Amino acid sequence: MPGNSFGELFRVTTAGVSHGPGYLLIIDGCPPGLPLSVDDLLPDLRRRRPGQSKIVTQRKEEDLPEIWSGVFEGATDGTSIGILFRNSDQRSGDYGDIKDKYRPGHADFTFDAKYGRRDHRGGGRSSARETVCRVAAGAVAKKLLAQVGVNVLGYVKQVGDVIADIADPTMVTLEQVEATPVRCPDPAAAARMISLIEEVRKDQDSIGGVCELRATGVPAGLGEPVFDKLKADLAKGLLSLPAVTAFEYGAGFAVASMRGSQNNDAFIRKEERPRQIGTATNRHGGMLGGISSGEPIVCRVAVKPTSSLPRPQPTVTRTAEPTEIITRGRHDPCLLPRFVPMGEAMLALVLVDHWLRWRAQCG
Repeated sequence: MPGNSFGELFRVTTAGVSHGPGYLLIIDGCPPGLPLSVDDLLPDLRRRRPGQSKIVTQRKEEDLPEIWSGVFEGATDGTSIGILFRNSDQRSGDYGDIKDKYRPGHADFTFDAKYGRRDHRGGGRSSARETVCRVAAGAVAKKLLAQVGVNVLGYVKQVGDVIADIADPTMVTLEQVEATPVRCPDPAAAARMISLIEEVRKDQDSIGGVCELRATGVPAGLGEPVFDKLKADLAKGLLSLPAVTAFEYGAGFAVASMRGSQNNDAFIRKEERPRQIGTATNRHGGMLGGISSGEPIVCRVAVKPTSSLPRPQPTVTRTAEPTEIITRGRHDPCLLPRFVPMGEAMLALVLVDHWLRWRAQCG
């Protein structure tokens, strides 16, 4: 099955399914000498872990990584980093009803259409549980990026019709994000988001929203001018995450109603920059011509409502017979709180890969 790897120089490969023995992560291309241990991976893994609060899925997984290779005497040795995650809280019996039925919004039908067969237990290869590998890889990427002054952070910008008031994404701190279970740095909006999530959960429904991501300290020059634009790889990485349906950066879709004179960011002198040049505003989201400008990278993704619902939904069987389905099991009423570290991971993986490529090409 192709498409299990991501990145050029910093390359991540994952394997595993949600109701199998576990997941395997391979990281190729990490430079030697990076101090690394299980403790470096745990903070982000705990942020992604299910069962954190009543507004997320209650599946219990410890998500304890086992580093099998690539780390010697507390530091990376330049070879492939192998990390194993064992599944422990499996209830495959919850999925017996969907063996011959297609869940609306899921990949059941498309897997059958492509392969002619599928693992009906949970989401199989398309399960969001696969992101445990990405979050671990992202933690390694974040640590490498921190050595060159790059900081990556995400937060919940919107749940349903509740939108957070965040004037400057670069001023948001991790402490503000982690202060509420919904991971929104606006306390008033966070309270309304939590109430909305609890409301839809009681209605046996789900709700979507928006995650905003930003990276500060990104040097100018990352990315390529044509097919490997930084924005294109960010879109690919973030859209590869489960449930993501849209991507925008900078002013995003708002540029459709602007004039050029409104959209352009004026260049100004900035003494703290290596070339002493920056922009007065950042409607370009830190990328011009597919290459980083030195301004903060700011992007957003829309995350759809959880497709698995504990209420009857119309569907068909594999033989096209009309029927109903109730998706049992333990599912998030809103994916956003646990999505934040997933989005951060993909942003970090794209940036570290392009940083290594830039360093290799331009010195």
